[in-house]
Amino acid sequence: MLKFLGILILTASAFALGYFLGQRPAGTSQQMVKELSRNVMDTALGIERDLRRRQGLVDAKARVIQAKADMFDKNFGDAAKELAEAVDSLENATTGNRQPDPTATVKELTGRIRELRLEVSMGKKVPLNQLDEIQKEIDKLLNK
Repeated sequence: MLKFLGILILTASAFALGYFLGQRPAGTSQQMVKELSRNVMDTALGIERDLRRRQGLVDAKARVIQAKADMFDKNFGDAAKELAEAVDSLENATTGNRQPDPTATVKELTGRIRELRLEVSMGKKVPLNQLDEIQKEIDKLLNK
Protein backbone atom coordinates (compact mmCIF):
# COMPACT_ATOMS: atom_id res chain seq x y z
CA MET A 1 0.00 0.00 0.00
CA LEU A 2 2.85 2.35 0.87
CA LYS A 3 4.53 1.64 -2.48
CA PHE A 4 1.34 2.45 -4.33
CA LEU A 5 0.93 5.72 -2.41
CA GLY A 6 4.54 6.72 -3.19
CA ILE A 7 4.11 6.02 -6.91
CA LEU A 8 0.86 7.98 -6.90
CA ILE A 9 2.50 11.00 -5.25
CA LEU A 10 5.44 10.92 -7.70
CA THR A 11 3.10 10.69 -10.68
CA ALA A 12 0.92 13.54 -9.42
CA SER A 13 3.95 15.78 -8.74
CA ALA A 14 5.40 15.04 -12.21
CA PHE A 15 2.05 15.89 -13.79
CA ALA A 16 1.76 19.13 -11.76
CA LEU A 17 5.32 20.18 -12.68
CA GLY A 18 4.69 19.47 -16.35
CA TYR A 19 1.44 21.41 -16.26
CA PHE A 20 3.14 24.35 -14.53
CA LEU A 21 6.02 24.48 -17.02
CA GLY A 22 3.64 24.04 -19.95
CA GLN A 23 1.59 27.07 -18.96
CA ARG A 24 4.56 29.43 -19.12
CA PRO A 25 6.49 30.50 -22.20
CA ALA A 26 9.84 28.73 -22.71
CA GLY A 27 12.03 31.76 -21.94
CA THR A 28 10.23 32.54 -18.69
CA SER A 29 11.26 29.31 -16.97
CA GLN A 30 14.88 29.72 -18.04
CA GLN A 31 14.88 33.28 -16.76
CA MET A 32 13.30 32.14 -13.49
CA VAL A 33 16.01 29.48 -13.05
CA LYS A 34 18.76 32.05 -13.75
CA GLU A 35 17.33 34.48 -11.19
CA LEU A 36 17.00 31.70 -8.64
CA SER A 37 20.59 30.57 -9.15
CA ARG A 38 21.81 34.18 -8.93
CA ASN A 39 19.94 34.65 -5.65
CA VAL A 40 21.40 31.44 -4.28
CA MET A 41 24.93 32.52 -5.22
CA ASP A 42 24.47 35.97 -3.65
CA THR A 43 23.19 34.38 -0.47
CA ALA A 44 26.08 31.92 -0.35
CA LEU A 45 28.64 34.68 -0.87
CA GLY A 46 27.01 36.77 1.85
CA ILE A 47 27.13 33.87 4.28
CA GLU A 48 30.78 33.23 3.43
CA ARG A 49 31.66 36.91 3.96
CA ASP A 50 29.87 36.97 7.30
CA LEU A 51 31.55 33.75 8.38
CA ARG A 52 35.00 35.13 7.47
CA ARG A 53 34.25 38.32 9.42
CA ARG A 54 33.04 36.45 12.49
CA GLN A 55 35.99 34.04 12.40
CA GLY A 56 38.43 36.95 12.22
CA LEU A 57 36.75 38.63 15.18
CA VAL A 58 36.79 35.44 17.23
CA ASP A 59 40.48 34.91 16.45
CA ALA A 60 41.26 38.51 17.40
CA LYS A 61 39.38 38.13 20.67
CA ALA A 62 41.31 34.97 21.50
CA ARG A 63 44.60 36.76 20.77
CA VAL A 64 43.64 39.72 22.99
CA ILE A 65 42.74 37.36 25.83
CA GLN A 66 46.05 35.53 25.42
CA ALA A 67 47.92 38.86 25.35
CA LYS A 68 46.18 39.85 28.57
CA ALA A 69 47.28 36.58 30.18
CA ASP A 70 50.85 37.12 28.96
CA MET A 71 50.88 40.65 30.37
CA PHE A 72 49.58 39.34 33.67
CA ASP A 73 52.52 36.91 33.69
CA LYS A 74 54.85 39.81 32.80
CA ASN A 75 55.78 38.19 29.48
CA PHE A 76 55.67 41.35 27.36
CA GLY A 77 57.36 39.88 24.27
CA ASP A 78 54.69 37.23 23.81
CA ALA A 79 51.97 39.77 24.60
CA ALA A 80 53.23 42.07 21.82
CA LYS A 81 53.32 39.11 19.42
CA GLU A 82 49.75 38.13 20.31
CA LEU A 83 48.57 41.72 19.80
CA ALA A 84 50.25 41.77 16.37
CA GLU A 85 48.42 38.58 15.44
CA ALA A 86 45.16 40.12 16.72
CA VAL A 87 45.71 43.03 14.33
CA ASP A 88 46.27 40.57 11.47
CA SER A 89 43.05 38.73 12.36
CA LEU A 90 41.07 41.97 12.41
CA GLU A 91 42.49 43.04 9.06
CA ASN A 92 41.54 39.67 7.56
CA ALA A 93 38.04 40.12 8.95
CA THR A 94 37.54 43.34 6.99
CA THR A 95 38.76 42.12 3.59
CA GLY A 96 35.92 41.96 1.09
CA ASN A 97 33.44 43.62 3.43
CA ARG A 98 31.12 46.13 1.77
CA GLN A 99 29.52 47.51 4.90
CA PRO A 100 31.16 50.84 5.83
CA ASP A 101 30.19 51.19 9.50
CA PRO A 102 31.54 47.90 10.94
CA THR A 103 34.67 48.26 8.83
CA ALA A 104 35.32 51.74 10.23
CA THR A 105 34.81 50.44 13.76
CA VAL A 106 37.18 47.54 13.12
CA LYS A 107 39.82 49.87 11.65
CA GLU A 108 39.60 52.14 14.69
CA LEU A 109 39.91 49.10 16.94
CA THR A 110 42.89 47.90 14.92
CA GLY A 111 44.59 51.26 15.46
CA ARG A 112 44.06 51.04 19.21
CA ILE A 113 45.53 47.53 19.32
CA ARG A 114 48.55 48.70 17.30
CA GLU A 115 49.16 51.52 19.79
CA LEU A 116 48.95 49.07 22.70
CA ARG A 117 51.30 46.68 20.93
CA LEU A 118 53.82 49.48 20.43
CA GLU A 119 53.65 50.43 24.11
CA VAL A 120 54.01 46.80 25.20
CA SER A 121 56.94 46.18 22.86
CA MET A 122 58.70 49.27 24.25
CA GLY A 123 58.29 47.81 27.74
CA LYS A 124 55.77 50.33 29.07
CA LYS A 125 53.22 49.25 31.63
CA VAL A 126 49.79 49.01 30.00
CA PRO A 127 46.67 48.82 32.18
CA LEU A 128 44.74 45.59 31.67
CA ASN A 129 41.45 47.51 31.57
CA GLN A 130 42.39 48.81 28.11
CA LEU A 131 42.53 45.22 26.89
CA ASP A 132 39.20 44.59 28.63
CA GLU A 133 37.67 47.52 26.72
CA ILE A 134 39.01 46.16 23.42
CA GLN A 135 37.62 42.74 24.26
CA LYS A 136 34.19 44.26 24.98
CA GLU A 137 34.22 46.14 21.67
CA ILE A 138 35.03 42.91 19.82
CA ASP A 139 32.11 41.28 21.65
CA LYS A 140 29.84 44.11 20.47
CA LEU A 141 30.98 43.56 16.89
CA LEU A 142 30.34 39.83 17.21
CA ASN A 143 26.82 40.45 18.45
CA LYS A 144 25.89 42.55 15.42
